[in-house]
Amino acid sequence: MLLLKNGYMIDSASKTEGYRDILLNTETGKIEQIRQRETKAGQAADSSRESDIHRKQENLLAEETEIVDLNGQIVAPGLVDVHVHFRDPGFTYKEDIDTGAKAAAKGGFTSVVLMANTKPTVDTVETLRYVLEKGEKTGIHVYSCANVTMGMKGKELTDMEALSACGAAGFTDDGIPLMDEEMLREALRRAARLNRPVSLHEENPALIANNGINAGKAAAHYGIGGSPREAEISMVERDIRIALEENADLSIQHISTKEAVELVRQAKRQSRHIYAEAAPHHFTLTEDAVIRHGALAKMNPPLRCEEDRMAVIEGLRDGTIDMIATDHAPHSIEEKKRPVTEAPSGIIGLETALSLGIRELVQKGYLTMMELICRMSYAPAKLYHLDAGYIKAGGPADLLVFDADKMWTVDKFVSKACNSPFVGERMPGVISYTICDGKIVYRG
Repeated sequence: MLLLKNGYMIDSASKTEGYRDILLNTETGKIEQIRQRETKAGQAADSSRESDIHRKQENLLAEETEIVDLNGQIVAPGLVDVHVHFRDPGFTYKEDIDTGAKAAAKGGFTSVVLMANTKPTVDTVETLRYVLEKGEKTGIHVYSCANVTMGMKGKELTDMEALSACGAAGFTDDGIPLMDEEMLREALRRAARLNRPVSLHEENPALIANNGINAGKAAAHYGIGGSPREAEISMVERDIRIALEENADLSIQHISTKEAVELVRQAKRQSRHIYAEAAPHHFTLTEDAVIRHGALAKMNPPLRCEEDRMAVIEGLRDGTIDMIATDHAPHSIEEKKRPVTEAPSGIIGLETALSLGIRELVQKGYLTMMELICRMSYAPAKLYHLDAGYIKAGGPADLLVFDADKMWTVDKFVSKACNSPFVGERMPGVISYTICDGKIVYRG
């Protein structure tokens, strides 16, 4: 058993918050009981001193129960990231499932959904089974999407039924947009029958001269063509139209332009099937960061303008954008040291996401802490049908404990990679514990 005392619980699923004692069963991985307190140092609000949890608190002291006094720190559901790259199989010099899971735990994530652009790609039951079986050994919940098309070549659909039966959380060819409209339509139909979301990378390669750099001030700085906003806008417009026609769950990945945010906003008024995710870098940085940091701030889709950054924030604020997903994309130091046009796109994000959400969204008044926790736990879990993102007796004992005001400096990473433009920055939000299945998997 693990008893968390004097924590300030925030649960966006039930929209409740306040001081609680939470008893976790480390054998079943479930929350045993939750007891309300008047204050972090006061007596429990329950008038009965003979309540079950009170007796257990006394009796279990002799049963090797670990008791942790949180002294008013926030207790939230373990975070859920539905867009990460652990590079396994095929690119494990960048990251592997074990190190990726450790980075996730350090960042407060207890559930992650892996993208499928590995080598081989996750287009067969055999590869999916390899990923999921390796994930089971990490201490956190590792799920995986499977590919929409074989080899991510956009020519032939995968056996989506078999992959779903094997445990695919959703379907994506993230990294490569699906250009064939009829193939996308059929994929959405199949996914709808399977009750699985399809998440799409929205950039038309025909419009892009150099990926990862916005076709604006940043591209001009490097003397290249860059990636224009129209590359995203045109794909989002097309894919929303098809998803609406098919009544299929569609998630727009790492949205970056104000026009795409508005397209999602309008579509949500017509259907409950349209979703969108925002990466922390897109609500934090602009293309100025690429000029300042070079390839360390190069990603697909690229960092855009200030008005785009603010549109992403407004989308998160008004619910147009349902969730925050890191797009954790590790690369080696050698790869990121290449010239900006040759270096791969992507940055790591698992270990800084919560802090960026606190700093950029909560402290600046755009979201409440409960809303931030919702975008980072309950909302993504709900789309991907994961038993996660909420705190309830009998529910999963997956929790995050953190001090929202305490500061830390971004320096060392648990990830194999360190490709982040945030290195050296001071940020709020120090994670004390990440707990998965009732067991502490990270201690700060």
